[in-house]
Amino acid sequence: MNEQTTKLYDEGYCLCRDVFDTGLIERLRSVTDRLLDAVPTEERERMRYQGSSIPVKYQDPAFSELVGWPGSLDALALLGFEDPKFWAGYILSKPAHGPPLYWHQDWIFWDDPVSADPDPGQLFLMIYLVDTNVFNGCLRVIPGTHRRRIDLHGGLDAAHTEDAQQADESSNMFTKHPDEVNMEVKAGDLVIGDARVLHAAHGNQSDHRRTCITLWYNPFFDRFPDAIKATLVECVDHVEVPDDVTPPELGERLRRLKPHYAGDAQPREWVREPADYLPV
Repeated sequence: MNEQTTKLYDEGYCLCRDVFDTGLIERLRSVTDRLLDAVPTEERERMRYQGSSIPVKYQDPAFSELVGWPGSLDALALLGFEDPKFWAGYILSKPAHGPPLYWHQDWIFWDDPVSADPDPGQLFLMIYLVDTNVFNGCLRVIPGTHRRRIDLHGGLDAAHTEDAQQADESSNMFTKHPDEVNMEVKAGDLVIGDARVLHAAHGNQSDHRRTCITLWYNPFFDRFPDAIKATLVECVDHVEVPDDVTPPELGERLRRLKPHYAGDAQPREWVREPADYLPV
C-alpha cells in the first residue's frame, strides 16, 4: 500500500492536494452561489447545521466535469479503486456565521456484515470551493472510528434524522473530542473519507459563505449483496447522465461511473446506527 492508501484504511480518511484546477473551482463557485441564493429561508433553517444539502443532478456542465474529473478518479485509482461507481452528490454550504455540524457517520447499512469489511463500502469526496480552516468551518475527523466504536458513539443521534437536526449545540453531538483532527484545506484540494468514519465540521465564524461539494462513490459496487445494490441504484435512478455532455468522452466516462443492477432483489431500509459490526 502507498502512504495515502494506508492512511485511508487505518484512519478512515486522507487528503490529496491540488486535484482540481482553478478554472473548474471558479465555475463551481459561480453555479453553487446561484443555487444557494435560491434556497428558501425555511429550508435554510431546517438544514442549519449542514448549511445546505442541494443534490447534484447535473444542473450545470460544471457538475458533469466534477463528477468525472480525471484528477479525482486518478486519486481513487491510486488508492486501489479502479472501477468506482458514483452514487450521489450534495452542495453543503455554511453561510456566514453558520453553526457547526454535529458528529455523525454516513454509512447506511450498519446491520449488514459488509460493514466489517476492511475495504470501504462507500467513500465521500469533499471538494472545498474556498480555502477552509477552523475559523470558517473545516471538517473534523476522529481517526480510526470507521473500524472501532468509541464512547462518543453512545451519545449520538442517527445521522441526518430529525433528532439530529434538532439537537442542541450543548449536547454530545457537538462536543470537542481529544482525538479529533482538523482538516484544513485549500480550494482545489480533495478530502477522501470512509463513510463509516465519525466526522463533523466547525462553525463558520467568517463573514463569507463556505461551500463544499461532497460526492459519494462506491469503490467496490459489484461486491455488494444484491439488496444493497438494489437500494443504491434506486437512489440514483433519477440522476441520468445528460445526452448532450461534452466532450463525448466525458459523457461516456459518466455513464461508466453509474451503477447498474438488473436483478430482482428488493431495496432495503437504511440503517444509520452502528451495530455489532463496529466493535469496541
